[in-house]
Amino acid sequence: MAVDEASTPDSRRVLHITTPLRARGLQCDIEFGLSAYIVRVSLPDDSYLIIGPPQEPSSERPPGDPEGWIATREHPDDPSLFEVLYDSAPSDDPGAPQRPEARHGGSAQPLIEAINHRLAKLGLLPHPVLPGESPHVHSAQPTPPPQAQGVPGTPDDAPIYVYGDALRALTDRLNGAESHADAAALLHQILEPTDGLLTQLGEFFEAAGEKAKEAEEDDGFDLSYDLADAAAEIRNLGEVLHVAEDRMRALTPLASAPRLPSSPARTPSLPPRVLPPAQPRHTR
Repeated sequence: MAVDEASTPDSRRVLHITTPLRARGLQCDIEFGLSAYIVRVSLPDDSYLIIGPPQEPSSERPPGDPEGWIATREHPDDPSLFEVLYDSAPSDDPGAPQRPEARHGGSAQPLIEAINHRLAKLGLLPHPVLPGESPHVHSAQPTPPPQAQGVPGTPDDAPIYVYGDALRALTDRLNGAESHADAAALLHQILEPTDGLLTQLGEFFEAAGEKAKEAEEDDGFDLSYDLADAAAEIRNLGEVLHVAEDRMRALTPLASAPRLPSSPARTPSLPPRVLPPAQPRHTR
C-alpha cells in the first residue's frame, strides 16, 4: 500500500533514503511492508529496488533508524532477476558469515553509496555520479515525487525542497534518538567544521554574495554585503556551538527519583512556639 509522505510522520523518516535517490532522477514510492515502511524505487529497465529494514521479526527501533538496511533488485516479469545489493541487518544465525556492510548497521550513507555504485555499473542512473562529486547529493533539479505531480494548482516544474526535506528527516531522527550519543552523532552532521551543514551554509551565502556582485544594479553590492554578513554570522554560530556535540554526548538521561517509603505523620512533641506581641517603642 502506497503512503503519502507529506501526511505520515513515520514515512517521512525515510526521507534520508528517498531524497538522495530522487536527486539521481529515480522515482521512489513509500509502501508499508510486512511490519515496517519500505521504499520502492522504479528503475529505467522496468526492474525495481526494495529498500527497508528487516520485516520479520518486527523491530522496536524508530522508523528510519533500524538495526540495518536490506536493498534488493527485482523484476516483475523475470523472477530469475533477483539480487541483494546491500544487507547490513544483523544475522539471526550466530554461525552465519556476516556481509561486509553489516558493520554499518542502520547508517544510511553506505547504503546510498552502494546503491549508486551498483546502479551506475548497470547504467540505470538517470543522473549518474560525476567524477569528483559526492555520490549521494546531486546539484540537478530532482525528479518530483509522485504525490507532487497532478496536484491542482501545482505546475509540473514546481520546486521540490530536497535540502529542506533532508534536514527535516534529520530532525525527525533527532526527535526519535534513543540516547544522547545518538543525538550527538546527528549534531555532528550540522556542526562538523569542514563538511557540516553550518559550514557549507556559510559557503553558500558567501558564494551567493559573490554572484550578487555580478549584477549591474547598485543593489547587487548592497545585497552582497548582506549575504556576506549572513555568512559571517553562520560561521560565528558554528564557533559558538563547536563543543555542543561533546556536551550532548556527555549528558546522562534523566532517571526517575526513587520513591521514599511512606510513613505515618508524626505529631510534634512540643507545641509550636508562640511569639509574644510586639511592645510599642517609646521615643524621647
